[in-house]
Amino acid sequence: MTRSYLHLLAASTLLVTVQPAAAQRGDSGTLVVVNKGAGTASLVDLASQRIVATLPTGNGPHEIAITRDGRTAVVTDYGGRPGGNTLTVIDVPGRVVARTIDLGRYRRPHGIAFLPGDSLVAVTSEAAGHVVIVRVADGGIVRTLSTTQGGSHMLALVGDGRTIYTSNGRDDSVSDIDLSGVRQTTSFPVPARPEAITVTEDGSEVWVGSNADGTVSIVDTEDRSIEEVARGFGWPYRILVTPDNRLAIIPDLRRNELRILDRASHRELAVLNLPGSGPQGVTLSGDGKTLYLALSRQDRVAIIDLETQEITGYLPTGSRPDGVAYSPLVLTN
Repeated sequence: MTRSYLHLLAASTLLVTVQPAAAQRGDSGTLVVVNKGAGTASLVDLASQRIVATLPTGNGPHEIAITRDGRTAVVTDYGGRPGGNTLTVIDVPGRVVARTIDLGRYRRPHGIAFLPGDSLVAVTSEAAGHVVIVRVADGGIVRTLSTTQGGSHMLALVGDGRTIYTSNGRDDSVSDIDLSGVRQTTSFPVPARPEAITVTEDGSEVWVGSNADGTVSIVDTEDRSIEEVARGFGWPYRILVTPDNRLAIIPDLRRNELRILDRASHRELAVLNLPGSGPQGVTLSGDGKTLYLALSRQDRVAIIDLETQEITGYLPTGSRPDGVAYSPLVLTN
């Protein structure tokens, strides 16, 4: 596959030439960043590019989900021994931890998403092989759903909120969970050690990253046929398909790259070289024009203009940032 490298200059040269992203694009709002190394979450004001609050989470926080209005964020506390079993709920405008939810025996919570209505979250329990449906307001466990497989790590939610797909790294499969209960949970094989997973808004394609062979594949949800669309990854850490279905964005943790594909044709459009950065979590601005990419080995977030596919600035974080989420709320000092 032909790869067009966008940055021919060293990272140090790029730092000299970039201008503040807020000045270039008029970005506003707040980025909520989960810091695995510190056990905290940072609230970063996008206009000033400053941390306005640092809040405690559980041990080893990994992923984050946020309501559509950006007022409530929920963090999965994955770490510790024998594995974390809590969720940290953040009141974003209040800049405080609203509550900590105890998941009991459902340890190693990781992938998470709000269901339609923003009162419930679905979260994987990697240790228990379940998806747990949790009421955020009081921490009540509404429902538990076996994935039929172990090691369920990440999840992807279809836009209508009726179907969840989980990546099951221990037995190289994806589980298909029907939340309506009309059909039973099933699973199907995918290339070895799947982790990254996403689903298109209409539910027709599940994109899966496989760590063992460094590939990304697409599963047709109608006939479950699998097509390999990209290879040569060290660790395809996450996959984000833009809301307009135009782009598929894939950070490669081991190769320190960000790869951008045309979703429909699968043609590679760009590769951003990010030496020594450890790219991990990704999210979009409200208008979908700006990408925020956590750089775990540099304790910062890169701001990337998706039109030019160039880095326009950086945001500060705590230690080892991973999950990131965008809120339209502006938190003034």
